[in-house]
Amino acid sequence: MKIAYLDIISGISGDMTLGALVHAGASFDALRDELRKLPLEGYEMTLTRVHRSMIATIKIDVLLTEAGRTEELAVRESLTEAPHDHTDHAHTHTHTHSHASHVHTHGGQTDSGMVPVGDVPAMPHRHVTRAWSDIRALIEQSVLSARVKQRALDIFSALAQAEAQVHGCAVDDVHFHEVGAVDSIIDIVGTAICLELLGVERVYTSAVRTGSGGHIDTQHGVMPVPAPATLELLRGYPIELTDVPFELTTPTGAAIIAASSRGVMRASELLSIDAIGYGAGSKEYPGLPNVLRVLIGSIGEPFDNESGMDAGDTVTILECSIDDMNPEVYPWVMERVLEAGALDCWTQSVVMKKGRPGQVLTVLAPLEAADVLQDLLLRETSSLGVRRHEVRRRKLHREIETVDTRYGPIRVKRIGTGERMRRVPEFEECRRLAGELNLPLLDIYRSIEHDSNRD
Repeated sequence: MKIAYLDIISGISGDMTLGALVHAGASFDALRDELRKLPLEGYEMTLTRVHRSMIATIKIDVLLTEAGRTEELAVRESLTEAPHDHTDHAHTHTHTHSHASHVHTHGGQTDSGMVPVGDVPAMPHRHVTRAWSDIRALIEQSVLSARVKQRALDIFSALAQAEAQVHGCAVDDVHFHEVGAVDSIIDIVGTAICLELLGVERVYTSAVRTGSGGHIDTQHGVMPVPAPATLELLRGYPIELTDVPFELTTPTGAAIIAASSRGVMRASELLSIDAIGYGAGSKEYPGLPNVLRVLIGSIGEPFDNESGMDAGDTVTILECSIDDMNPEVYPWVMERVLEAGALDCWTQSVVMKKGRPGQVLTVLAPLEAADVLQDLLLRETSSLGVRRHEVRRRKLHREIETVDTRYGPIRVKRIGTGERMRRVPEFEECRRLAGELNLPLLDIYRSIEHDSNRD
């Protein structure tokens, strides 16, 4: 399965994500071609190779053309003539921060005739806004692929819901300032396009680093770092509050995570890396590389074909020590845990404190079933607690196949590949035949093993 792992070294923003994905192999030309499918004009994109803490990165900027600048100013002038009532709607804020995708300060990056989006003269308290419904229509009316549309809409929807929660209003009443700007629309839709170009099926991240102890100046006043919308988007997600007094993670970056990520990848997860990309932030921080790193690769794919081994996976081991339970209960408990999704279950005889004989009951569980099985053990046994830990395991490849034997077609397990492949009789099949033919079970087992491995 192709995945993207976002290594959030010093925060995440929309333009950093876009730069990292392009650096990892998404075609910049293909990205621009796909973005032309949006009914959005008056801008150009530039790609610049820059260094952050001696690391080669890509910085992507969105610039207004003269026509786009004229249109932007015209909209602002119209808003000046029609004052906006800020009590009716919630608005995202135009932040002055280190990752601002709409404020571009790198010399030599602006082409002739192009103006950075953030350089359009400001009009205090009169902002170009786009309602959530406007952006939704913009994306839905495009000729982008259905998957790209859905990814982009999911990101904007997450942001709209967060802003509605922060401002205490309905989602449909949310109006975007910063995230409604041309460059932020490009960042979000462009991220969805790049994930599609790279064939990414799932996104994972590290813990999200944010700044703290600082503030950001918005057109609605001073706000703390992290911004309220950023925290709302990352509610329940692992974050690291650093002592950097700048906005390391922006609402756009947080929305990308909230809508796209399956969660934080475990350190024990095996990842086969195909490509690595670095997206640059706008500032240099002493002792902190201001980059977003993305790893493109796969997890859970077979490898090492010569040995017949699968790539392996991570499972949970649950165990409890019991010295005061009726032994007749153990078969019942083991049946229940297997029915509830356990991969395996066994007991071991031990001598416990005070010399009492006891049993260690162990359950091998898929990660997603561990909590259910833990509760079952506490409910169905006399144990007062359950120990649990995650382990990596490697498995020989195995599958069920039907082979011809002296008893007719029989299902067996095929284990491994190549010269190390062997076929093992299925116990339940052997048991059925032994009963039907009134033959010793061991003879049935040996005969099937011999017949199925003749080739």
